Amino acid sequence: MSTKIKVSLTIDEEVYEAIERASEAQKIARSRIAEDALKLWLKRETESLMAKGYEEMAEEEERMAGMAFEAQREILK
Repeated sequence: MSTKIKVSLTIDEEVYEAIERASEAQKIARSRIAEDALKLWLKRETESLMAKGYEEMAEEEERMAGMAFEAQREILK
């Protein structure tokens, strides 16, 4: 089990009230809701960064293929 660290957050009142309602209705701690939300955000950010990296890699591969094609054309002239 990982070590837990206590943090203080400032959030909109509406968000806090929604978390309170969810916590009471689902019988789970507010900290659990916050932790799950932060994990989801981190997962989405990681996926977004990975997608951007893959797009950049694809663009680079396309440029390299174009250069190789041009070099082969020059050789075959």
